[in-house]
Amino acid sequence: MAAKRPHPHDDVLAAIDVGTNAVRLELARVQADGALETLHTERDPVRPGEGVFTTGYLGDQVADRLLATLRRYGALCRRHGARVRAVATSALREAKNRDAIVRRVRREAQLSLEVISGREEARLICLGVLHGKPKRQRSLCIDLGGGSTEIIDARGEVPRALYSVDVGAVRLTELFDLSGDVSKKKLRLVRDYARELMAEALPNRIVGAPKHVIGSSGTVGAVVGFSRSEGVGHATFEEISEAADELAGMDLDERRKHFDPKRAEVVVAGAVILEAALRHLGGERITAVDQGLREGLLQDLLRRRRPDDDDPSLAEAAVAFGRRLGFGEAHGRQVAKLALALFDGLQRLHDMPKRARAWLEVAALLHDVGHVVSHQKHHRHSHYLIGNADIPGLSDHERALAALIARFHRRSQPEPNHELLATLDGMDARVVRRCATILRVADSLDRSHHQPVRRLTLQLQKGTVRLHLDAAQALDLERWDVEHEAKLFHDVFERRLVIVSKH
Repeated sequence: MAAKRPHPHDDVLAAIDVGTNAVRLELARVQADGALETLHTERDPVRPGEGVFTTGYLGDQVADRLLATLRRYGALCRRHGARVRAVATSALREAKNRDAIVRRVRREAQLSLEVISGREEARLICLGVLHGKPKRQRSLCIDLGGGSTEIIDARGEVPRALYSVDVGAVRLTELFDLSGDVSKKKLRLVRDYARELMAEALPNRIVGAPKHVIGSSGTVGAVVGFSRSEGVGHATFEEISEAADELAGMDLDERRKHFDPKRAEVVVAGAVILEAALRHLGGERITAVDQGLREGLLQDLLRRRRPDDDDPSLAEAAVAFGRRLGFGEAHGRQVAKLALALFDGLQRLHDMPKRARAWLEVAALLHDVGHVVSHQKHHRHSHYLIGNADIPGLSDHERALAALIARFHRRSQPEPNHELLATLDGMDARVVRRCATILRVADSLDRSHHQPVRRLTLQLQKGTVRLHLDAAQALDLERWDVEHEAKLFHDVFERRLVIVSKH
């Protein structure tokens, strides 16, 4: 598709997906009604996953092919003045030299390549596939990639649960050498292996999940298209299973009569994985759709540009992570509620981007999660745990900022010359310092961990910020603790902090 030269004032978004089979680019213009108009798409069969799942490394020749493609994509994005999100999935997730590749991409292609987790990949696929679905509609999605398979249980376009299984069409093909002839004995072995992986990674049953499954990715489309009856838009589980037998019985040349050469090499593995996933999930039929990760990336970028579009699934993901570590949920939720009220009430003073609100919420929910390691210096342990957490909805950079905000919720103050802040750029350092100050006040307002503050409102006056608190009980401990944060608050926001309590 030829690229159209955009008007200078157009808002252009770009999604780059570095998958296991191919690298893809989509450029889209945001229209006045918020819809996206595709400007340009590209797909390059670079095969970034070639050899990764057997050697553990992205080879030099593969890396050179990848960088040549990304240099071109980067130039196209700059030409259109696009805001870009570039992500890499399972191949780079598992490559031991991933950090070197990411640095090279930044240096040569001028792109920030984010290696995302399987659950973040699933969240983005959910956005891409289910965007616009009715809020009450239940969906079950399977995205079959080259290195992993993502399963999404969703209501409307919001995920209820996200799963990532470390098995994909390229990985399974390389592991069992399925590109050529496949004997019946080998097919049985591969089917057993795929079933075992599904059983290990997925719950025994997803209650209420629909029997009609949505499938995304090129491999799913190829398998469903080959399997289904003529004139029917879906394939049944039995048809997928029969197709796996039929495809395994063909040699590579025969498969190439039905699929493009690269797809023909991995289609047996794809059919086996899809069969195993449907069997485990109880799916009776599957319909393939064209949407997937790229569309999810564009929707994610679109939501980030909207000032009033909060994503409740991010807080839910943070809470789920905290529950796995046995965190104090009641205290975390209370501090998050108070911190967000402070953030909103101080909007005129703090001059932070709207997205910082989400980073503060995650930091507030999880600020005490470090107690699972040790009560001593738990703020440092929280910093480490959040910085290395799998929280779908946050990029690596955003997660690092949330971790820093949590790090400064006690003890050392977030001074600009602190070693952890000195390396940040100006805006990031300001965001961490201001959000950490807000978090310290919010934490102080629940120092008893009994959630005495029922409601908080702010009144901005010349030289003063008055906190009006509706309290369920006396706030002696909370008042005493807030006083210790008053100087920092004044230094950061240039206002004196005054508490007014109704109790």
